[in-house]
Amino acid sequence: MEKAVILTISFFLLTFYCLVSLVSSVDTLRHGDSLNSSASLVSANKVFTLGFYKLEDTNNYLGIWYTDSYSDYPVWLGNREKPIMDNSGILTISSAGKLIITSNRSDPIELYAGGNGTNITATLLNSGNFVVREMNINGSAGRSLWESFDYPTDTLIPGMKLGVNHRTGRSWSLTSWFGENNPASGIFTLEWDPARHRLIVKQRGLVLWTSGDLKNYTDENSRLNVKEFENIVMKPDVFNFTYVSNGEEDYFSYSLIIDPKLTSEHRKTISLLRLKFNGDIYDIDNQTMAQVRLCYRDNIKGCELWEQPSCRNLNDSFVRKSGHFANGDGSQPIAESAYDKDDNASLTEIDCRDNCWKDCECVGFSSGDAYGCSYWKGKNLTFVQSYDGSEPKQFVLVSEASNKIESSAKRWKTWKIITLVITVVALLLGCVWFIIRKIEQGKRKEKELRELMTLEEYTETHTVESDGGQGHHLRLFTYSSIVRATGSFSSTNKLGEGGFGSVYKGETVEGQKIAVKVLSQRSRQGLVEFETELRLISQIQHVNLVKLLGYCKDRDEKMIIYDYMPNKSLDFYLFCEYRLFPTLYYTFSSYSEVFRK
Repeated sequence: MEKAVILTISFFLLTFYCLVSLVSSVDTLRHGDSLNSSASLVSANKVFTLGFYKLEDTNNYLGIWYTDSYSDYPVWLGNREKPIMDNSGILTISSAGKLIITSNRSDPIELYAGGNGTNITATLLNSGNFVVREMNINGSAGRSLWESFDYPTDTLIPGMKLGVNHRTGRSWSLTSWFGENNPASGIFTLEWDPARHRLIVKQRGLVLWTSGDLKNYTDENSRLNVKEFENIVMKPDVFNFTYVSNGEEDYFSYSLIIDPKLTSEHRKTISLLRLKFNGDIYDIDNQTMAQVRLCYRDNIKGCELWEQPSCRNLNDSFVRKSGHFANGDGSQPIAESAYDKDDNASLTEIDCRDNCWKDCECVGFSSGDAYGCSYWKGKNLTFVQSYDGSEPKQFVLVSEASNKIESSAKRWKTWKIITLVITVVALLLGCVWFIIRKIEQGKRKEKELRELMTLEEYTETHTVESDGGQGHHLRLFTYSSIVRATGSFSSTNKLGEGGFGSVYKGETVEGQKIAVKVLSQRSRQGLVEFETELRLISQIQHVNLVKLLGYCKDRDEKMIIYDYMPNKSLDFYLFCEYRLFPTLYYTFSSYSEVFRK
């Protein structure tokens, strides 16, 4: 029984120990532990993560980054000069007590090589500092042996130092990346000047920019004693800058001002200052705090004055464009003498730019990380731009005059596009209006014809009925029947012609003789007049008047069909002046009774 109790207690103690070990191992690497590319350490406050950071799908680096930040770059890299070319990287504490990075394709990288045996741990602290410590016999943390804050890369976070330790001789400074996507050490450094209490950016050891002296003032809103730099653009009440100067150390650091009036959602809790590959200084929101990249040609705030080439002015600049250089008007290939290449792999993009800037013959350059520089020289060179981006990008020197010309050309091109669009839209609207107008005209004519065909006096029956002079049902003749009756309006059937049109003799399929008055389009008689004439004649039918048989309406053709009078009418003999005008004769004979009344 006693043995069973002991076993049970031992089991629970072992389980408890495993759980404690599991929890404590979240932020700590112990002797014998290893961290591969799929694992990570997370600080106890969950703010920072340590693991293998992949760049450009090939190179892997041991890095530290903000866990939930939208920042794209790590705040620290452990092997920036020696990337791992695959996913085989492993971080471990060796049996000799060394903190090392191993991989399948490269030699081990030693971060700490003190060799203090098995009582070594490496912990990611809440500050983001990765610390190797010696453990005491009772399991508590002992003295620090190595820490990542002593080896800053390109980023400063709260609690890190810039300056010098006079006791150990160690200096702390930031070094930019070699290129935009190459973390290797570049040509810019951000350092602390303890004599003037200012930050300075150096380019290959020469001072390029200074922050101005760190000054104190009291913020009227918060009543806080605030320190700020003259040449750094920053958000108010965010950074709390401090510096320490004593017998052992001279350094600068900063922290965040936590505004208690803000809620936890809006309170800023993370921050960084990053020295970019081009010398600029950015904050975590990617806001520019200092435009150091323009110091090569411009006297902006903080820039040290450098002697400028006589051929350059402040309005000249390099613009990155897709295309190629050519001779003359751009139709001829570039001459070999106009192309110069420097294969020095230590040259960065900024080096290429500065060399081209100082050479008055240089009109453009290109650069690739660790691939040297290419220069194009000659005043007769023309840059042929590729607007679809199919050609490599080059840095082209653009002067103030060419800027104005290019700007004017862009404006002119924009106006041409706008004019073309307006013209096309106007043409489309005109076409639409024309089509709608034609449709409306067709509908209106169709409606008029439908109204004409539905008059009470009209019918489409082929039977001609008489009601003793009290009215007349008119027959609607088809155009084809009229064409057949008149022999396609043959000249032999033409009875005459007048101002209102021509009159043709014809015969229907029933054998009835007819006279067809074809109204001329020049007579300006519209559908309304045509309808009025039919109404009037149909109402005054008389035994002594020529008989109205019907009408024909086809498109723009309007015809009135009368009974043919071979012996002419009484009007012919009474009004002989009309015998030369049969058209007027037929018309007048229809209206004579009305006139006489």
